[in-house]
Amino acid sequence: MTETISIERDARGVVTLWLDRAEKHNAMSAQMIAELHQAATDLGADDAVRVVVLAARGKTFCAGGDLGWMREQFDAEPETRSREAAKLAHMLQALNTLPKPLIGRVHGNAFGGGIGLMSVCDAVTGAGEAQFALTETRLGLIPATIGPYVAARIGEAKARRVFMSGRRFDADEAVALGFLARAVSEAELDAAIEEEVLPYLSCAPGAVARAKALLRGFGPRIDDTVIAETIGALAETWAGGEAPEGIAAFFERRRPGWQQG
Repeated sequence: MTETISIERDARGVVTLWLDRAEKHNAMSAQMIAELHQAATDLGADDAVRVVVLAARGKTFCAGGDLGWMREQFDAEPETRSREAAKLAHMLQALNTLPKPLIGRVHGNAFGGGIGLMSVCDAVTGAGEAQFALTETRLGLIPATIGPYVAARIGEAKARRVFMSGRRFDADEAVALGFLARAVSEAELDAAIEEEVLPYLSCAPGAVARAKALLRGFGPRIDDTVIAETIGALAETWAGGEAPEGIAAFFERRRPGWQQG
């Protein structure tokens, strides 16, 4: 029984994996990370599953990592911080290597880790009203564990425009950057997702899985060494001085010490 996600299946083998923590804007808690990882493992091994759609309940696709969970890491032992960072990194890798087509259905805002979830999808369609941002640096954090997937999705040159600045951008820019395949109105979103799903139902599932694995091998390297580097980078950031200040400022509804203007 899951508490932070829900799973729906139709008769065709199309599964919708819902982020279901609407009251927290689908911020990724430790529990959600664990449940997403388990879902990726289970769906990947299920021969009846043809396509997975990643979607979200509520007004927001994903607000990023749960800041309460992150705040807990400040007083944790280094081994604990590394272990928690590893859970996030390995969940993203499980979704990235899912041997099924993974289609992102994005409505509302996607910040921080929400961009990471988009980046591990094979194709993403978003509602034109959505807003996006890699917000980590505004909080004294870095987009570490999601970084390899962002770079693989849009390339270093485009990533430099949004990876460090924390600025918001709209759906049209998300398309131009490569995060979204296309943007449609929210009323058209379900029909657009169906258009992404339908071609796969005419394809051999095993061939789709092998083609996806082959293609990943042609792209940027995201192996155990790279993942370990991102885990270390995130854990070190949690141990620094800026992250506690940034997250404290968020909860206290004030500006962090470095913010100007």
